[in-house]
Amino acid sequence: MRGRLGTLTALYVTQYLGIGFITVGLTAILRDGGTSLDTLALLQVVGLIWPVKFLWAPILDRYGSQRRGHYRSWLLVLQSALVLALLALLPFSRPADALGPVIAICAAYVFFSATQDIAVDAVAVRMLGEADRGTGNGIQVAASYLGNLLGGGACVLVYDRFGWASAVGLLAALTAVGLLVVWRFSEPARTDRVDHVGTAYRALLSVFGQPGCRWWTFGVVPLVYVGAGMAYALVTPALVDAGWSLGRIGVVTGVVTSAPAIVAGLVAGVGIGRFGRGRMLVAGGVTLAVSTAMLLPLLNGRAPLGGTIAALCFFMVAYTIANVVLYTVNMDYSRPGTGGTDFTVLSSFGLVCSFVAASVGLAAADRIGYPPVAIAAIVLVAAGVALGLAHQRRFPRTPRAAPAPATEPVPESATEPATEPDTERPSADSVRAAV
Repeated sequence: MRGRLGTLTALYVTQYLGIGFITVGLTAILRDGGTSLDTLALLQVVGLIWPVKFLWAPILDRYGSQRRGHYRSWLLVLQSALVLALLALLPFSRPADALGPVIAICAAYVFFSATQDIAVDAVAVRMLGEADRGTGNGIQVAASYLGNLLGGGACVLVYDRFGWASAVGLLAALTAVGLLVVWRFSEPARTDRVDHVGTAYRALLSVFGQPGCRWWTFGVVPLVYVGAGMAYALVTPALVDAGWSLGRIGVVTGVVTSAPAIVAGLVAGVGIGRFGRGRMLVAGGVTLAVSTAMLLPLLNGRAPLGGTIAALCFFMVAYTIANVVLYTVNMDYSRPGTGGTDFTVLSSFGLVCSFVAASVGLAAADRIGYPPVAIAAIVLVAAGVALGLAHQRRFPRTPRAAPAPATEPVPESATEPATEPDTERPSADSVRAAV
């Protein structure tokens, strides 16, 4: 299990390296080169690829090499594509003078990264048992912050000291570590692949037919994500209004707050295994409410450096704990045969809620001010936690349903055996439970 978690850690970290660089580091570099805010907003739009990745997730669940490993065959291609996309940025030492090609390459990178995430999530669904899913998702969330910290922080420092080529080269080298990990990864043989791509696409809706899934996805997830997202959307404009420089805001929100969030992700993963999903959701919700209240001085225009950093760090710790719980229950509902599709569509809904929350929070703050929006955020999070706790009491066991039996895959070469040990085929009782 340590080896499996190590593999997932490397893949999740390298997936977020370039994302952190694009959203934080490259944005700062372009702004320093005189790029307008309107153009920088266009760069951020490429991030919208992530919420719609469920549209092609079923393709990864249906097609894959049995000889090289179903999802490993995808990861070999996608991890290589991530490295090549970063290397493609090397010629543009003055990115502000070549915005078209740079943004196109960044869009390609985000597409490859989002698709790689589908494959890694599918591997995690298949490899992690119920007791290990909290740890696995804690690693996933912590890895996202670590990737952002390295890509958006360390690589910017390298750029400032040694230049563009060194920064991009470091990103590519770190991402190549993930390629070595995939190369050494031995994926368990898969015998439950869906027999038709249409079956895989039907999983986009059938995942919600599991007991309690709609309750969780359309009740708990929106309340928690919208509440937390509304509160966090207020932070940057409130810091600007309080007189903070853009440089200080970038360092504090992109680097300083990432360190405690990384630790919180790992601790939350272990806590889920020990205390359960419901208790950790309560812990995350309570700390979210308290930390949002701690932001009220900032939202009223008072932003002393020490107190504001402490409040922001505490907020990111709380949000991370809640996020790990939400991801873990999403994985509970992800079926092994369509794990990439199930986990992607459930997580994508949370991303959409976050995007909506930012817009709603800022629009509301423009009309009624920051503090009332923060109080509304606390109420929404509290309602989400209460609903989530009731959900976990109603559905205390892992609600993951087994996939319907699939036809046996045709061997890809004459050297492969025509049949494989049927160790993962669901029992008749589990299939009836799934239906």
